Amino acid sequence: MLYALFKTVVFRPVIKYLYGARVEGEQNIPAGGGVILASNHLDAGDTLVLPAMIRRQVTFPAKAELFQGNRGPFSKLVAWFLRAVGQVPLDRSGGRASLDGLQPVLDVLADGGCVGIYPEGTRSPDGRLYKGKTGVARMALAAQVPIVPVAMKNSRLTKKAGLPWIDHPVVVIGKPLDFSRYYARLDDPRTLRWVTDQVMAAIHDLSGQTYVEAYGTSVKSGSLSPAEADARILERPGIKTREPDLPAS
Repeated sequence: MLYALFKTVVFRPVIKYLYGARVEGEQNIPAGGGVILASNHLDAGDTLVLPAMIRRQVTFPAKAELFQGNRGPFSKLVAWFLRAVGQVPLDRSGGRASLDGLQPVLDVLADGGCVGIYPEGTRSPDGRLYKGKTGVARMALAAQVPIVPVAMKNSRLTKKAGLPWIDHPVVVIGKPLDFSRYYARLDDPRTLRWVTDQVMAAIHDLSGQTYVEAYGTSVKSGSLSPAEADARILERPGIKTREPDLPAS
């Protein structure tokens, strides 16, 4: 398969030996079966370093528009590459369309695949960890799979001698999080928020980033000023949410 070819011949040698990447805790990823890898998102380099450094094939949901290839020759190349390496489209338009758009991801998980996702929904605007969106919880509860927290460090993509460069990136992988007792709460917003905050707290503990209780997209769009973001710094995610009660058995 082209995924294995690109990984073993192109990306892994460059990332491991040239960039000096290393991985910690890979044994925490289940060897088989559906699983979600939930990671912080520092830069574009994250999507190269993580799959290159672990044994399992990782499927990243990508914006559905990228699969259309209707914006010129380069967009056609991107669409071909995404399909060639087994990535899947994700509808991020919101509402019912986004819920229905999860199906390609759920199909991968149902087939025992490993899905990578960035719960923040965007790259960090300043290196801090931002509030997670509840799509990660919805995926895990719908597919009934564990979530493995991942922290990317030193993965900023820069240039050296005019070439793309990442200086000694590190992938830190935590222990799987089991939310099986909440599988029946797929449509409960409070449960989705609590599960998401637990995932973000686990990522925070691995990464050591400062946590901001706001969406990174708000900072990027300018709807939240840097000063307002600073005022929302918390010790860690989830300290404002309470575990939802389960029905008495």
